[in-house]
Amino acid sequence: MAMNEPRNNQRRNNPRVVEEKQYDERVLHINRVARVVKGGRRFRFQALVVVGDHKGKVGVGVSKGADVSAAVTKATEVAKKRFVELPLYHGTLTHDVEGKVGGAKILIMPAVPGTGLIAGGVVRVVLEVAGIENALSKSLGSSNRINTAYATLAALTSMTPATTWVTRTNDTKQLKQKVKA
Repeated sequence: MAMNEPRNNQRRNNPRVVEEKQYDERVLHINRVARVVKGGRRFRFQALVVVGDHKGKVGVGVSKGADVSAAVTKATEVAKKRFVELPLYHGTLTHDVEGKVGGAKILIMPAVPGTGLIAGGVVRVVLEVAGIENALSKSLGSSNRINTAYATLAALTSMTPATTWVTRTNDTKQLKQKVKA
């Protein structure tokens, strides 16, 4: 008994240090899947997780595990490994984008400040953790959550940054420079 007392005192005096998470991790879907074997069914869990930093960095991960917590931690690690950097423009998208994965097709359009996120389900969560504040979206085709998440990510990665846009003012400046040279 005397040996256990100092340990308990140490635990009481030193509360756990909770580290602040730098990424927003959201579990979108938990699915129970089964494998049929000779003796019956073996159940596992599949998790769909979206991770983002609200500054234009987002990742989607899907993984399976023996229990829910194992599946979620594995899916979170997969999402962190697959981060993509998005070219945001004043809290919204640079232009209309479209993504298609499987049967899921997603259209995302930029919106003026104050509009907010007009999106539903999976698309809304992906846009929120990415840091997009104003956007409109439409989900067409399949409602499969995994394909919808990957289609949203495909649409966002197809954006071109505003710095690479060719505008009339840039064209005229370049022409004037060529004429002078």
